Amino acid sequence: MSRTIQITFDAHDPRALSSFWRDALHYVIPGPPGVELPEGADALAAWDDFLARIGVPEDQRNARSAVEDPAGHGPRVLFQQVPEDKVAKNRVHLDVRAAPGLQGEERMAALEAECDRLVALGAKRVRRDEPAPPMSAGYIVMTDPEGNEFCLD
Repeated sequence: MSRTIQITFDAHDPRALSSFWRDALHYVIPGPPGVELPEGADALAAWDDFLARIGVPEDQRNARSAVEDPAGHGPRVLFQQVPEDKVAKNRVHLDVRAAPGLQGEERMAALEAECDRLVALGAKRVRRDEPAPPMSAGYIVMTDPEGNEFCLD
């Protein structure tokens, strides 16, 4: 039987980074334990209320945040607060499959559209690598708002 995984990011601002990845991956921020969120409710506000209710000091309420696949198929992504800066290239990065089944210019146009959407959310574009069949279909290298590298693939 295969294992499920959780991907964990170190972050300065877990709430902000989880909000970026929620929108990038079309994920959701889950509600607090035992709290049923109505449709359209602000999960981060629910977490603030929950953490205050259980006595977590305000300066510790941004220690962690997570996003989950609403369909339950993809991995959970956890963001944990750390004091140190990111100082080197990632040893692991995400490939965000933004153009499944597409090839050539149609694929690259879809990647460009997704790149534009993510830049508007706070990502940065690093470079575009053109298709080089048969080994590469082309991709765009980006960084998230805290400088973590990922690819639109």
